[in-house]
Amino acid sequence: MKLPQRLLVHALLLLAGVAYLGPFVWMVSTSLKKETQAVQMPPQWIPHPVQWNNYVKAFTGNSGQSQQLVAADGAHRTAKIAVNPPALDMSLYARNTLIIALLATLGTVLSSSLVAYSLAKMEWRGRNVVFGIALASMMVPFPVLMVPLYRIFREVGWIGTNLPLWVPAFFGAPFFIFLLRQFYLTIPKELSEAAIMDGCTHFGIWWRIMLPLTRPALAVVGLFSFMGSWNNFLGPLVYLTHQSTFTLPLALQFYQSRSGGTTYNLLMAASVIVIMPILILFFLAQKTFVRGIATTGLK
Repeated sequence: MKLPQRLLVHALLLLAGVAYLGPFVWMVSTSLKKETQAVQMPPQWIPHPVQWNNYVKAFTGNSGQSQQLVAADGAHRTAKIAVNPPALDMSLYARNTLIIALLATLGTVLSSSLVAYSLAKMEWRGRNVVFGIALASMMVPFPVLMVPLYRIFREVGWIGTNLPLWVPAFFGAPFFIFLLRQFYLTIPKELSEAAIMDGCTHFGIWWRIMLPLTRPALAVVGLFSFMGSWNNFLGPLVYLTHQSTFTLPLALQFYQSRSGGTTYNLLMAASVIVIMPILILFFLAQKTFVRGIATTGLK
């Protein structure tokens, strides 16, 4: 590739990166502003002065705001009313979210890898049909299944608990089954045949041979599953009924409905706190993640 073409490609990639990074930078900037600066027009990108205590207020849920209200009953007067919303137990919501995300990730990795192994390495009648049905189920959006699933979970008494949010993960996820199946197809079948000749069962082959060889793909599945469960909003909104079981995405909604308005600086600070574990996890597992994506489906 010639130098002008390389410069053009890099310039386009840089513009795309700035476009994707812009909203995140604006969120961090707003989280460090005063409430008046967060809504002023024209917008101010660099906060001055920097309000680091916004993160403390967002985590404790106590903003200590005040509002000026004007009442007219023949004579105009101004009353200053303190607005102290109830404190949010963000540590409780973070613990709930972490427990659900870890259980859902564990269930997804184990069940999806086991099903993918049976579809890729075991010969049984109708496996291609089952694989096609699994792929077809990916086309069904969650809102279509929401009412039937809600009725099922209500009959078994799971509504109001976190069980509907992680138990289904132990029955496999179609996209991850497809991803792992393609990875298993790249592993020579001679390994399985040699293990069978040595008396190893299919479960032993999956546990002792396939799982160690597919760590990059399992890391991709685990990361995607953890991110999806951590950021899940619709599921907890439907199934959770008690505030003590709420997750972090539901906690963010409190900043949009309390006190009759939205404190955007605290909402952005809480959002930064929520997404920070995902960013740290991604950067720690970046090499494994990229390697798993790059090698999936290659002979």
